[in-house]
Amino acid sequence: MLNYYMSAILKPVKAIDTRQQIIDVAKTIILGKGFSAVGLNEILTAANVPKGSFYHYFASKETFGKAMLEGYFNDYIDTVKAVLQNANLSHAERLSAYFSHWLSTQLSDTKQDKCLVVKLSGEVTDLSEAMRQTLQKGTQNVIDLLQACIDEGVVTDALHLTQSPETIAKELYYMWLGATLMTKVNHTREALDCAMQATKIRLNIQSIQ
Repeated sequence: MLNYYMSAILKPVKAIDTRQQIIDVAKTIILGKGFSAVGLNEILTAANVPKGSFYHYFASKETFGKAMLEGYFNDYIDTVKAVLQNANLSHAERLSAYFSHWLSTQLSDTKQDKCLVVKLSGEVTDLSEAMRQTLQKGTQNVIDLLQACIDEGVVTDALHLTQSPETIAKELYYMWLGATLMTKVNHTREALDCAMQATKIRLNIQSIQ
């Protein structure tokens, strides 16, 4: 009887681990090659998972892509909240930390740190409506968190701006996405450095390194 209950408990855990293993391994590969260029066989071989298992967890490659993006945004949103809602920092320090982290990760040599939004936006939005909607929802959640932090800074008189928090949050996020893309195109840090300088001006703060 004990073995029966233990099996009932362990099976869902194993299922979750295998599903997550596929997503984690695939994300690293896709960050390097893109979504369309990577076949299921490559992913499953790298994850050491039989092909039949893939369709146990995902109905299609599109379903898998949507799940991968949802997981990416869930993790990223937690990271963003930890920075932008840190009560031990001023609002200027929170924003400084967020954009400094963005710059350092996008200049690093670690694939896992790269922006999946930049990597996939131009590729999958015309291929998959489900993935496009996931990208749209995820990016809007990030903008909303930026806006909330900026708005709190204005209300508490910690930030002094000439435009609305909503406008500035959108401008900054769009600018950093574009700068990250141009960093990939040019293989230099110039675009991200320009974004950093522009961010200091838009937020009227000088604490960003």
